[in-house]
Amino acid sequence: MSQPHSPRWIRRLRWSAPILAAPLAGCNWVVMNPTGDIAVQQRDLILISTALMLLIVLPVMALVVFFALRYRATNKATDADYDPDWDHSTKLELLIWSAPLLIIIALGALTWVSTHKLDPYRPLDRIDAGTKVDPKVKPLTVQVVALDWKWLFIYPDLGVATVNELALPTNVPVRFDITASTVMNSFYVPELAGQIYAMPGMKTQLHAVANKAATGTGFSANYSGAGFTHMRFAYKAMDQGAFDAWAARVKASSTMLDRNVYLALAKPSEKAPVAYFGATDPKLFDAVVNLCPKPGQRCMGELMHIDMMGGAGKESAHDTKGLQYDFPNSHVIEQSDQNKGQETAPDAPGAPGPHHEPAIDHTNPSGADAHAQHR
Repeated sequence: MSQPHSPRWIRRLRWSAPILAAPLAGCNWVVMNPTGDIAVQQRDLILISTALMLLIVLPVMALVVFFALRYRATNKATDADYDPDWDHSTKLELLIWSAPLLIIIALGALTWVSTHKLDPYRPLDRIDAGTKVDPKVKPLTVQVVALDWKWLFIYPDLGVATVNELALPTNVPVRFDITASTVMNSFYVPELAGQIYAMPGMKTQLHAVANKAATGTGFSANYSGAGFTHMRFAYKAMDQGAFDAWAARVKASSTMLDRNVYLALAKPSEKAPVAYFGATDPKLFDAVVNLCPKPGQRCMGELMHIDMMGGAGKESAHDTKGLQYDFPNSHVIEQSDQNKGQETAPDAPGAPGPHHEPAIDHTNPSGADAHAQHR
């Protein structure tokens, strides 16, 4: 016996269901599934705030349906309730104003406490909800430089650096010192902590901790030009033993991150491969913050000190050597560098392991020099 045909609207819904669900295929719940204590507190803040707002939103939506059904024109049973001269109800006024007021007070108190507790500049006082930070433990410092369009991570305590790969030990407080080489970016690892801006000529901070081993992707949350789409880096949280092994592997690299290598690295490029540097210039990050990584440039700290002391006199008007920081076309990728290294990008299929060390071209310093002077 043949089955009766489904109504047309049901058949259309069945056919269109995959299309309607397609937008959800790109959803990533990483913010709701954090692996760091700061991100956990931020997730809880989102959930609590949403629940508080739903306390007023859900009853209002339910009452809309209730009043629409009860007082519809065809419901003659409500004719007896009709009162054209009604204008006030103390009970109703108290309900209408007190509920939103209490919710606003609760949200305000929650915002005040969380704003101070989750201040990115505030050193951590706990590893997780049940573990306090040992005062004897020194936080791991990671210096972050947002380049075009790649990320440079310097570990001053270890004397090493990486490009497009961030590794952290679990249950160890971490302090990020963050800056940018040219334009404003935003450093963001969703499962670790909230985003914070990276700005040229400035240093921002972020304190965080990874509570369990995890792998993920960090990225820039602020548009910064042509290569923004691929400005991503690999994020790895691992136990102390695995982190020590990773640090030893990076230390074994024969490449040193000095000023000349940095200037070549700062040259704009897309999909830059992961790179390791076994040694670093300890003053490089401060030079990047002060906009003077290129020899001959005058550092912002020096100029601010001169201003604080009352200036350098009239003769300084003609002393412009080292004061040029912006050059035309210094933020443009050369055609030869277009999509360079795309096969070894951290988010590309078949990317090689972290042992890969790309060679840095020192034969064409002009583009890097010009770009390094572009704030």
